[in-house]
Amino acid sequence: MYRHAGKLDLFVAHRRELVNYAQGILRNPAHAEDVVQDAWLKFSAPSAWPASEEPVGYLYRIVRNLAIDATRRLRREERVFIADGEVDTETIVEDAPSPAAEAEAKDDMRVIREAMAELPERTRLAFEMHRFGEMTFKQIAAELGISIGLAHLIVSDAIEHCRERLCKG
Repeated sequence: MYRHAGKLDLFVAHRRELVNYAQGILRNPAHAEDVVQDAWLKFSAPSAWPASEEPVGYLYRIVRNLAIDATRRLRREERVFIADGEVDTETIVEDAPSPAAEAEAKDDMRVIREAMAELPERTRLAFEMHRFGEMTFKQIAAELGISIGLAHLIVSDAIEHCRERLCKG
């Protein structure tokens, strides 16, 4: 329906709904307006939406992602700045992980690498394509010559295998 309509017409037709949607996430009308304007900038880019995706759905996804990013940014700012605009240096947390957290993360990565090495090759490849290559199940299925359902199943199996190995330690 909207494939031939102009991007601006599509955006204007859904603008109020998009602002309401963003406001539901942000709980702030001014921030919701900002997010929707930023969404327009992304959406209006020359090759903004993939041909395989419905434009209105894509526009809502842009708004959702921008609203979530804005919420996270605002929370970080609230933790750092006091009401009068002064920086509360006592509450600023160091960005670097603690030595214990770093050691634990390295150990977890070792366990995951070992767990991945135990997987059948096709399962490991599908897992890597999905988690590291950010490929969809449809893309994985096409690449491996399998059904989308099987792609989903083997990626799920790989995730479960890694999860089990992490729980065992």
